[in-house]
Amino acid sequence: MHLNDSHDLCNLSAAPDWLRFAPQGRWLQIDSQQQHLYVFEQAVPVRCFSISTALNGLGEQSGSGCTPRGWHVIRAKIGAQLPDNAVLVGRRWTQECYSETLATQHPERDWILGRILWLSGLERGKNRLGHVDTMQRYIYLHGTPDSEPMGIARSHGCIRMRTKDITLLFEEIAVQTPVYIA
Repeated sequence: MHLNDSHDLCNLSAAPDWLRFAPQGRWLQIDSQQQHLYVFEQAVPVRCFSISTALNGLGEQSGSGCTPRGWHVIRAKIGAQLPDNAVLVGRRWTQECYSETLATQHPERDWILGRILWLSGLERGKNRLGHVDTMQRYIYLHGTPDSEPMGIARSHGCIRMRTKDITLLFEEIAVQTPVYIA
């Protein structure tokens, strides 16, 4: 969705230190309080998506089930050319496509659908290396079933998005794009 369609930008401010981490003026900014992901271009927000961050809140510790804070980059893009509802486990397509029937057969699954943008921390000791390493925690932006609510924190640490939204973002965003989470 375009920001000017339905969002008030008066209170939206750019991430701290964006000139250091995103000197080109292009980055993704995740607002966990509002449960929105913003795309910034030339340091101006141009897109907004409703998301779902961790039910356990924000935090960096391995095993916490929290969404990590701070500056990251997209380390890898996984899922190009897959169906939008392709089921991914361990970053591999299972050859399944999500359906309500499949969901009923596997109610225990935390569904990762269509595309993955795998994050890597940029701040040593905060979200990079040791017990706080975002990449080693397998934190992604990824698709989730339409039955899962957006706009409220419900994930296990990742940033969930509608499959149509992650597919669009996947096409627009390059590897090494900075991502700020707060």
